[in-house]
Amino acid sequence: MKLVISPAKSLDFETELPTERYTEPRFLKQSERLNKLLKKKSAKSLSKLMSISDALGQLNYERNQSWELPFTQNNARPAIFAFNGDVYRGLDAYTIPEEKLDVMEDSVRILSGLYGLLKPTDLIQPYRLEMGTRMPVGVKKNLYEFWKKDITTALNDELEDGELFLNLASNEYFKAIDEKALKEPVITANFKDFKNGQYKVISFFAKEARGAMARYIIDTNAQTIEDVKGFNYMGYGFSAEMSSDTDLVFIR
Repeated sequence: MKLVISPAKSLDFETELPTERYTEPRFLKQSERLNKLLKKKSAKSLSKLMSISDALGQLNYERNQSWELPFTQNNARPAIFAFNGDVYRGLDAYTIPEEKLDVMEDSVRILSGLYGLLKPTDLIQPYRLEMGTRMPVGVKKNLYEFWKKDITTALNDELEDGELFLNLASNEYFKAIDEKALKEPVITANFKDFKNGQYKVISFFAKEARGAMARYIIDTNAQTIEDVKGFNYMGYGFSAEMSSDTDLVFIR
């Protein structure tokens, strides 16, 4: 199985790493090109471009200026341990047993505005560049145009015939994939909570549940749709009534 998740804006470059495993991102040449554009932007222009505070604009200005190749264990960190948002709380990578790291490495892919497509142990340096950022790159109008072909080609290269492809990413990030060009159909998981008399997607819980689903797949080495339907973390359960062949809905 292959699954994609979104990155996180909040980062952790402090916590002691549970493994010495690391790999190099496949699209560093493209990342370097983007960084050169970002390096030219002042803290103020970053704040405006990304709709962030002056303090965050300054922080990311400093990150952009410090970003440099080559990546090493001293100046970079495996992506799965660097991202620190809701999805990654649900995934809880620091507690994945050593014997399950190969499953994680084979299954999980992370979409990124700066790095394109990451394996869990790919090294990254601190950054902020959301996929939806309106930043032209050469003749490409935005990051979707810049990344779509590379990301889609990389996924097709990795997908085996008949392998399940599960979308656990946000709409903002999944749009960076050319779904029609993928050689396998996309299965999407959605998570709904019962509130005010109806089931609805609550963003905070849905993000955490996407991470928990990724963890469930790692823990159980799930391979099929039936395996995925067995997801029961965080109190969620599969709803056949709300689901379709390509959209799996889990409720609680």
